[in-house]
Formats: sequence, C-alpha cells, structure tokens
Amino acid sequence: MLKQLVTGASLAAAALTSSLAFAADDARSSIHITANIPTQQFHVQPRNPDFGKDETMSYNTVSGTLTSLRQTYDVKNTEGSVHAYIEGGPAALYNGSNSIALTTAFNGVTLSALPQEVVDDATSTPGTQADMTIVAARPLDTQNGLYTGNFTVIFDAVPRATP
Repeated sequence: MLKQLVTGASLAAAALTSSLAFAADDARSSIHITANIPTQQFHVQPRNPDFGKDETMSYNTVSGTLTSLRQTYDVKNTEGSVHAYIEGGPAALYNGSNSIALTTAFNGVTLSALPQEVVDDATSTPGTQADMTIVAARPLDTQNGLYTGNFTVIFDAVPRATP
C-alpha cells in the first residue's frame, strides 16, 4: 500500500513538473475589438475614433495659455436637424480646489446645458462634416498643478416639423 502511495505521489509530481515546464513556453496575446457602425439615418462620430479618450492641453509658457483641441466629426440626420448640449452644464478643468472654464463649440455654435441646433436639416440630410473645438480660459498666475476634466456632449436627432 505504501509502495502504491509513493508511486502515485511521484507520478503526480512528475506530471506537475512537466506541465510547469510547458507553461514556461506559453505565449499569449489579448485582443480587444470594438466596431461602432452608425445607422444610415443618424450619426455624429469623430473622424479619429480615439478622440476624447486621452486628450492633453499643453501649457505655453510664453503666452500663458493652454492649447486648444479640434476634431472633425461626420454628421448625418436624414430625417431632420441635429441639436447638441453639454450634459450637466458647462465644462471645466479642475485641480481639486479651483477650475479653468472650457468653451466647447460644435460647427461654430457654443454649447451649453441647453440643447440647440448645431447642424440644420438641409445640411444634415445628405451628411456633412463639422468641427468641435474646445478652448480653455487663460489660467490665472495662481493656477498651477494638474488639472483634469470630463464632460459629455449629447447629440440629438431632431425630426422635421410636420406642416
């Protein structure tokens, strides 16, 4: 019985050792795929799919300003116009104790917490391009350190008014 137990234990140890040896030669590749396919009736998408994920506004020491951001969007609404607004109110950069205001415009229209037309019906029906720009207010001399900001722009498909 003892002989069988020792033999079984040694076989288990050998199997475990060989599987560890094989594991040392493993290679892995994690793949994450995302595909966002818009509808043909309505979409508002940045040309650069990475826009908004990790943007940086660099500080210019000569002018004392932050660089602005600009991104071109593809816009289409075959059944009316496109309105936009900033969810939750005005956007800003924060450092925990104070803020720097951000002015966000889409297609030349400054966005606020209230929805407003940014692309009219005639322009959005065939599809068009429009720029989003984000400009920071000039930081005060006392504003320094790391500032961050997160905000969401909502785009609404507004149907045509029926006569």
